[in-house]
Amino acid sequence: MPKPPSKLKIKKRRSPIHGNGVVAIAPIRKGESIVEYKGRLMRTDAADVLYHGDVSSGHTFLFTLNEDWVIDANVRGNVARWINTSCTPNAIAFIHSEKKKDPDPKKDRVIIEALRAIAPGEEITYDYGFEFEVPYTARLLKTWACRCGSPKCRGTMLNGKKFRAFAKANPNWNK
Repeated sequence: MPKPPSKLKIKKRRSPIHGNGVVAIAPIRKGESIVEYKGRLMRTDAADVLYHGDVSSGHTFLFTLNEDWVIDANVRGNVARWINTSCTPNAIAFIHSEKKKDPDPKKDRVIIEALRAIAPGEEITYDYGFEFEVPYTARLLKTWACRCGSPKCRGTMLNGKKFRAFAKANPNWNK
């Protein structure tokens, strides 16, 4: 499993995208590990109880590792929790699992890696691509609005088959 760099090349700052963000303070190479997403490890069912399975807030510091575990960056979270979403990201979040015959899903880790070279001063972004197990509505998509400003912006942090089906059936949902 790739290890995060020993010296972080990033820093939390105010973001033109949304609230806080994370910017490069040194050059980052394409393919380089930027940071590990950290926080309290908890079972998905416990997270649903604690956060009420709420998809109506438009905000979360939860990162789903697998069907059993999530990382809750609300508790013991690091700078990675401030990385904003973008529809044209310069980084990607990879879930790394143990390379064993019988891996322990509790030991999965999320590493943010550079998709391309990132210059100092540039905001780090990845595509959240949320997918929820609820019916998609224009209201839900707007609650999870994307503010990345990309010419290719979907208008929402949601993505996947359900989003594409909804957008196809409702081409003016974001007007």
